[in-house]
Amino acid sequence: MSSLPTLLLALGVLTTGLYAGFLLTFLIAVMPGLAELPDERFTAAMRRFNEKVPGPAFLVLFLGVIAFPAAAAVAGADGAGRALAAAALACAIGSHLVTIAGNIPLNKALAESEGGDDGAAREAFEARWNSLHRIRTALSLAAFALLAVAAG
Repeated sequence: MSSLPTLLLALGVLTTGLYAGFLLTFLIAVMPGLAELPDERFTAAMRRFNEKVPGPAFLVLFLGVIAFPAAAAVAGADGAGRALAAAALACAIGSHLVTIAGNIPLNKALAESEGGDDGAAREAFEARWNSLHRIRTALSLAAFALLAVAAG
């Protein structure tokens, strides 16, 4: 394999691994910790996370998990590497679709509920958000594993 596809796969592994790790951290540590908070503290914490997360570093990862596998597949990875990169790309796109169609609208609804009934806001948010988050985390971890195998 030439150096460009190798570099693109390495960047794909790096960005996808960091992104999947970020999502996994929320799944196994942040959300279980927040689950123990009373409604007003839970909703306040999630609102602050949702304000801070889409910053520049996050956006690099969010875009990189799509761009690098796509570029690796197009730039001439070998047959197996190309297929694995394409499968990783499909998983990453699926994860992003869950985020865009599911988690982000829930985040916006939670933000708009500020100043209202925190118990009702949490009830409308938490279980659905966590279910969607589990799906996008699993898809991101699958993308990472596929890219790691492709790069290996």
